[in-house]
Parts: sequence; structure tokens; C-alpha cells
Amino acid sequence: MVGKAGFTLIELMITVAIVAIIAAIAIPSYDNYVREARRADAQISLVRAAQKQEQYHSINSGYATTLADLGLSTDSAEGFYALTLTNTGCSSGYVGCFQITATPTGAQSSDSTCATLSLDQSGTRSSTGGADDCWP
Repeated sequence: MVGKAGFTLIELMITVAIVAIIAAIAIPSYDNYVREARRADAQISLVRAAQKQEQYHSINSGYATTLADLGLSTDSAEGFYALTLTNTGCSSGYVGCFQITATPTGAQSSDSTCATLSLDQSGTRSSTGGADDCWP
């Protein structure tokens, strides 16, 4: 008598269960990796804007008050962050300071670890969300 080749229903169910467990572990890790990788979009955009500010300052003896003055968009290069420029704490008549902030939007808005990233005129890098490793 020749035995039949194939899988039993139990074997198939065990295989599906193992794949589901692996996926349940891998997908959140992958999502975290993608969010961390997208932070580079904010970091690059903030550094670029700070460089433009320094160029503007060397020509105009003060920092720009809007991103449009620097020829920049309010969106980051990849579009995962919204950029804002503030000149808080500066003396009137002379814009001697700035802070550029990147706030996550769209698919990146679920990044609560590094909710916002900021860079100021002294090169101070900061973030909200409670993580210390938002900047490399």
C-alpha cells in the first residue's frame, strides 16, 4: 500500500501560527525602524535651514524671520515634517537668534518618541517626547 503525500490540517495550522507569531514580533520592530529612519528627513532639513540662516546672517547682519526669506519650504525634503522658524527672545530691531522646529506630519505623526526636533542659532539640538537619542 502506497502512503498519501501531503500535509495534515494540524501541520498547516501550526505553520500558520508560527508565521503569525513571527509577523507579530517583526512588524512593530520594522515600524519603529522606519520611523527612526524618517527622522533623518527632519535632521537634514533643520541643518540645511540653519546653514541658510547663517548665509543670510552674513549678508544681512541678522537672521531671517521666515523660511520664505531663506528660499525654503515649510515642508521637509521628504515631506514627513512641517518646519517652523521662530525668532523668540531676540532684541527688537535686530534678529540675533532663531529656532527651527520640525513637527512630524502624515505617516510620521505616530512618532511619539521624538515628537518634535529643534535646532537653534548656537547649534543646540533638542527634541520633545522624552527620548535622548533623537539626534545622532
